[in-house]
Amino acid sequence: MSTNLNVAVIGCGYWGPNLIRNFNSAPNCTLKTLCDANQKRLDVMKGLYPNVQTTTDYNEVINDPEIQAIVIALPVHLHHPVAKAALENGKHVLIEKPMTSSVEQSKELVALAKQKNLTLMVGHTFIYSAPVRKIKEIIDSGELGDIIYMSSRRLNLGLFQKDINVTWDLAPHDLAIMLYILGSEADSVNCTGVDALNISENIEAITNLSVHFKNGVFANIQSSWLDPNKVRDMTFVGTKKMLVFNDIEQFEKIKIYDKGIDMPEAGYSTFADFVFAYRNGDMYSPAFNMVEPLKLEAQHFLDCIRSGSTPLTSGEDGLKVVQILEASSLSLKQNGAQIVL
Repeated sequence: MSTNLNVAVIGCGYWGPNLIRNFNSAPNCTLKTLCDANQKRLDVMKGLYPNVQTTTDYNEVINDPEIQAIVIALPVHLHHPVAKAALENGKHVLIEKPMTSSVEQSKELVALAKQKNLTLMVGHTFIYSAPVRKIKEIIDSGELGDIIYMSSRRLNLGLFQKDINVTWDLAPHDLAIMLYILGSEADSVNCTGVDALNISENIEAITNLSVHFKNGVFANIQSSWLDPNKVRDMTFVGTKKMLVFNDIEQFEKIKIYDKGIDMPEAGYSTFADFVFAYRNGDMYSPAFNMVEPLKLEAQHFLDCIRSGSTPLTSGEDGLKVVQILEASSLSLKQNGAQIVL
């Protein structure tokens, strides 16, 4: 029989209630304590989960010897200090994306978790989604050929953040997916953007991020808090076929297009002889079973604690995303200059 684990969630704001719901329903897991600085939020949670303890002081959670694991869903600038304190007190940690505000902070948490032999996992939820896992399966099978190019658009009106720009807010999803699917690290980054709302210094509301990966693949990521329509799509262009992932679609989230361009094989001597062969074949949408990604993420965290295995979205994976994000901020300050990682 699996060991029961006592879990606490720190942060009951926008995303916290989703984590609370899934850990409360996870088998062999007791949701012991909820923590938030806002007492009104805690009162709402207490109404939904009357058996759970609540506190406005996260130190009470961290110092509770009965709690084995802590889930952190706080503003990004609080991720590092709270996660560090939790790890120092022997708690396993699941921390929301992005992992920290800097590469230095992420490295410190990774080293501390390793030193303490604790599970450190990052909430890159899309890695646990059925469509993303299906995309990886398709790409790994070679059906698309070699991946040449990837693009993503994550656009909506709000939610505006006060401590991070739109790249740090939205792009971690796409970066985590790209790193997971490619199995290659980033080589260099360019980023341009604008603070169209004058929210505060270095809080761009619209950005365009370009990433060159070490395996030669190029990616473009468009992020915006200022679009009238919610857009969540990604395109993967291969040497054989192309794939579009539209997360807004209810049913056909993945579409594979037998489209491409065939170069002349025999060579050519004049421009008139140079003719591209455009291939425009069938399109199909593969089937897969939908399961709530956050449910799988929560269960994976608990399983990794019990087994001691490395999470699919480990601290090292969170660090790789933060490295790109930090480089993007440096590029923004240098008017889109290329930053080598």
